[in-house]
Amino acid sequence: MRILFVSPRQCWPAVSGAKLRDYHFARGLSARSELTYVYFADPGKASPYLPLHAEVIPVPKPRMYTPMKVLRGVVGRLPLPLVNYTSPAMTSALRALVKARKFDLVHFDSIHMMPYEHLFGGTPVIYNWHNIESELMRRYAETAPLSRRAVASVTARKIEAAERYILRSAFGHVVCSGRERDALAAIASGARVTVVHNGVDLSGFARGSAEGRRFRLVFVGSMNYHANSDAGLWFAREVWPAVRERHPEWRLTLVGSNPPPAVVALREQLGIEVTGTVTDVKPYYREALAAIVPLRTGGGTRLKILEAMAASVPVVSTELGAEGLPVISGENLLLVKNRTQWLEALEAVTGDAEVRSGLIRAARATVAAFDWEVLGQSLFETYRGWLLL
Repeated sequence: MRILFVSPRQCWPAVSGAKLRDYHFARGLSARSELTYVYFADPGKASPYLPLHAEVIPVPKPRMYTPMKVLRGVVGRLPLPLVNYTSPAMTSALRALVKARKFDLVHFDSIHMMPYEHLFGGTPVIYNWHNIESELMRRYAETAPLSRRAVASVTARKIEAAERYILRSAFGHVVCSGRERDALAAIASGARVTVVHNGVDLSGFARGSAEGRRFRLVFVGSMNYHANSDAGLWFAREVWPAVRERHPEWRLTLVGSNPPPAVVALREQLGIEVTGTVTDVKPYYREALAAIVPLRTGGGTRLKILEAMAASVPVVSTELGAEGLPVISGENLLLVKNRTQWLEALEAVTGDAEVRSGLIRAARATVAAFDWEVLGQSLFETYRGWLLL
């Protein structure tokens, strides 16, 4: 099978959820097919070596939020998040590839690549949905500053229109959870949609799971993503002071790239550490009493929960934070709704050895089905089966 994989991001180093899913899907497909991987390379950096068994073609990432693109996003048909990824250089690269060879299918790694769909004629185009982007934008509009809510609401409606279009036009779709599959089926019952979950490197995290001195509450996530920065700020301001009063020896560690100034400023609070970009999250899990996921907005399924489970760290999360995952509160993690429940849950996972060990055992059993190697095979078999229809 000859596959063209088109990505809006540079997936390596794989330091975010989107990059991990991107990289492991490309890796799984490249091990089983002839893969051409075309991606937007980060500006100002030499294109890195990507550890893929594939032909790798970098394209310079276009400038985002230029005045012309903002105007097009406001008055045009396409929403700004898609307009941002329009690029003459990408159009030229894809046209050259299509002219030079025949592909069995095209994998678009997110709906942001929709502006290029018209280049492929009768070749099957499949979208990998990291989130339902219109849902994510609507949720952002609910918590955004008042000055941004109207624009976010309009953008959400335009994204929804784009989603409806590709559900009709594309050959197939891959989503992260059954919840998202059902949501898309409600929009377009005839669309071909399958679930390939987010995953985790089970062997890598198992090597770092030994018990040691644990004193951290760890929150992992790219901090330039609004949902993560909002969650970190809320927890630090609303929950952490009461936690620290009870446990002055504990540390709250926010692990993630590109923290905005408001998150960086949390370092001034006692007991809070903001790491910025790290090369490996495993050392932080080795010192973690618990992994917290205090998300109040966002979408998709969270790799941070799967990683914590694989690292034998109990997870405390909001219901939205664990959305789309096969979890049961009190069995393989604890779900909370308010400040009081946060305190109660953290006391339970840190003060009751039986509760802690039970959560860890159940979480490890849950995450066993989410190994990236297994998921890569599943994605390939799905594509091969679809082409035989």
